[in-house]
Amino acid sequence: MLPLEVERWCAAADPSDLTVLDRCRGPVIDIGCGPGRLVTALAARGHPVLGVDVSPAAVDRTRRGGGTALCRSVFDPLPGEGRWGTALLIDGNVGIGGDPAALLGRLARVTAPGGLLLAEAAAADVDERVEVHVDDGRGRSGPPFPWARVGATALTRHASRAGWHAAERWTVSGRAFVALRR
Repeated sequence: MLPLEVERWCAAADPSDLTVLDRCRGPVIDIGCGPGRLVTALAARGHPVLGVDVSPAAVDRTRRGGGTALCRSVFDPLPGEGRWGTALLIDGNVGIGGDPAALLGRLARVTAPGGLLLAEAAAADVDERVEVHVDDGRGRSGPPFPWARVGATALTRHASRAGWHAAERWTVSGRAFVALRR
């Protein structure tokens, strides 16, 4: 059982998030943007930014909050492929698809040469692939899907195989982040 931090995801960007946003360069694509707190915060700072999420409800909430978002998978064609200055994988989204190496390889094609990937790693030193489902807390579950959890050490190892190198690691309020460069 992994708790979901829905309240935090639906709130404004917090001080930990701001340490990520301060590092963004050029146009930003937020993979797994959820309800769009980072998309709207970056837009307010004047960054060209696009959120991408498979959840229609999340995309709708991002748009209602004033952000721009697309409802699709990161593994589908995306606008501006190869031209994004920064890609975000925050709130555990390095787990998307259950294969961190494949996701990191995909983002190497989405970002510009020399691009930046800002990722949040699991606080624990883990490297696991699982099948998960979202439970609404009232006994109803969604369909299972593949997911991964990786700590900073495993993340940098997977990133290296996908053509990224670790540029920086930092921790704020118990959240671990890694900056990767192509």
